[in-house]
Amino acid sequence: MVLFLSPFLMVLFFSLWSFTLRNIFFTQPRIGQNEKGFLFIKLKTMHQTYNAKGILLPDNQRVTPLGRFLRRISLDELPQLWHVIKGEMNLIGPRPLLPEYLPLYSERQRKRHALKPGITGWAQIKGRNALPWKDRLELDIWYVENRSWWLDLKIIALTILKFFYKNDGDLSSEKFKGNG
Repeated sequence: MVLFLSPFLMVLFFSLWSFTLRNIFFTQPRIGQNEKGFLFIKLKTMHQTYNAKGILLPDNQRVTPLGRFLRRISLDELPQLWHVIKGEMNLIGPRPLLPEYLPLYSERQRKRHALKPGITGWAQIKGRNALPWKDRLELDIWYVENRSWWLDLKIIALTILKFFYKNDGDLSSEKFKGNG
């Protein structure tokens, strides 16, 4: 599989490198199964651009044209296959979120960490960042409580179908601020 994808990946990596002129990977601490942290990897899709006051510009002003395309079809997620190989993630599960969100979860929302996080999941196929946080987290919990091989096959099929439909939704997400 990796051999088959190699030429495509080389072109993709070279294109990213030429547009960013820096490291092509974005890394960030995230929380996995049993609330254990790990260093999350994605392809870099944005520049680190600040305003005159030294504040990072919003995502939609920093994303590159190639980055927007990669995000729209989720190719920026490819490096997460490494996390699957390492056993930190599954193909399907709740998305790994930032450590700063841990103290903001309700006891019920903490259930999302009972499983390894996934590259795709129930919340992603049901609306991704277009959904309010409360709904996304509830979909994650529903998946944890109802996980099955059939459900995983359905999520894989629906994820593949999403590639063929244009996704003009917001590619970024507001920060989770808790339930209050």
